[in-house]
Amino acid sequence: MRRIGTVLAAMVLAGGGLLGGAVPAVAASAAVDCGVTWGSLDKSGDSLVNRRLVGVRAGQHECYDRLVFDGQGTSADPIRYSVRYVDVLHQDPSDVVVPVEGGAVLEISLFSSRYDPATGQPYPALPTVDVTGYRTFREFKVTGGSEGYTQAGLGVRARLPFRVFQTANHLVVDVAHTW
Repeated sequence: MRRIGTVLAAMVLAGGGLLGGAVPAVAASAAVDCGVTWGSLDKSGDSLVNRRLVGVRAGQHECYDRLVFDGQGTSADPIRYSVRYVDVLHQDPSDVVVPVEGGAVLEISLFSSRYDPATGQPYPALPTVDVTGYRTFREFKVTGGSEGYTQAGLGVRARLPFRVFQTANHLVVDVAHTW
């Protein structure tokens, strides 16, 4: 009789272990929550330091597409920026309309000179970023700039929520896939 009790106890524990193993698998698949709360209003960040941009790249995530600007300097120096949706992207200072693919356009202004202040010579141009096949991004263009800042346009699928933040020497622009 004792043997049957031991076998029953082992079966209950094994069954509980199986159920316990199934719960984390369900929890893991439900762990991704794309319920973003960022909004689509203008975003900006202040700094007294004029940081030189040395690169730009893009990446895809489960809930958003990401654009990253790499700045020269220390991580303690914030990058001054302004990011906002515009109906039409106008190149500054010429006011020429710059066509950008997508249902909406984010104008990104980074307060980073395109010229070396000591020599007056232009820094190397930021690379182009191919966003073909991205879920939200449609086109990225560096459009110009003057007076100590760089302007870019980011065409996106629609006017979706976005966030902007700095981590170390990088300014990050995330645009959500959905509301």
